[in-house]
Amino acid sequence: MTFRLAGTLVLSIFFLAVPAWADFQAGMTAHDSEDYATAMREWLPLAEQGDALAQYHVGMLYHKGRGVPQDDAEARKWYAKAAAQGHARAQFSLGTLYFNGEGGPKDYQQALRWFRLGANRGDALAQTKLGIMYDDGEGVPKDKVQGYKWVSLAATNGDKSAPMLRDILAKGMTEAQIAKAKKLASEWKPEGQ
Repeated sequence: MTFRLAGTLVLSIFFLAVPAWADFQAGMTAHDSEDYATAMREWLPLAEQGDALAQYHVGMLYHKGRGVPQDDAEARKWYAKAAAQGHARAQFSLGTLYFNGEGGPKDYQQALRWFRLGANRGDALAQTKLGIMYDDGEGVPKDKVQGYKWVSLAATNGDKSAPMLRDILAKGMTEAQIAKAKKLASEWKPEGQ
């Protein structure tokens, strides 16, 4: 009896999730075809139901003004919802809005918070921005070792601009600082692993 109830529950959850995934995929297909209004129609109901991936994409559409009027305050709202659920790219995007003062006041402390969360989840772009903030001392005490560490991780994780940036940072560092930064980078593990 218990096995039958568990099986029914699993099947119910599966069949409830399939339509949501189909709606999300329909939004992706529309987005890839540059039909942004349709993408918004598909993603918004999912975002309103709490789907972090849909929330991120709705935020992106508002940020870029695709299918909707460009609205950074609305983008910030949707990125924040996805970021709060641990969506790393939304954390990076939200940090960028705070860093640039888009959709609200410029806030380096909030930018740092969200870049750090995204970086610790392995988002290469968040790692690059966090490294730059450390190197420049924006919102955090200047720390070339931490800057180099995060930019190195970004290079490893696929940010195409990071290798050149890492080389630039290295020019202002001692060999001991670079060695320490490389050691820290080699010891780093993404959050939850």
